[in-house]
Amino acid sequence: MEIFAEYLARIDNPQHRARTEEVLSWVSEKFPNLMPVMKWNQPMFTDHGTFIIGFSVAKHHLAVAPERAGIIHFSDEIVQAGYHHSQQLLRLPWDRPIDFSLLERMIEYNILDKADCSTFWRK
Repeated sequence: MEIFAEYLARIDNPQHRARTEEVLSWVSEKFPNLMPVMKWNQPMFTDHGTFIIGFSVAKHHLAVAPERAGIIHFSDEIVQAGYHHSQQLLRLPWDRPIDFSLLERMIEYNILDKADCSTFWRK
């Protein structure tokens, strides 16, 4: 997690910093084969050089970016979990528990769906 230390240190709100660190640590522990990287000033995880999931901090939520395909695939589950999403990201409100099982399924989906992907982003 050392790669994310500077990013985490820049999060002013201690609760937001702790929540972000919790999620990043969870991904690292749950998916040890994923590579933690910083790109475009945001923490991300890759697999064989291809993007799997990224995160960013906003005022009211932690944004989770599984690419558009991940949002489309899980749109109904995202709504059923009580979260909002755009075409590119899922918003995890700071004041609500995280549905780690949904996050796990999204990551697993991207790992499987991009197993043969040779580019960073889907084409």
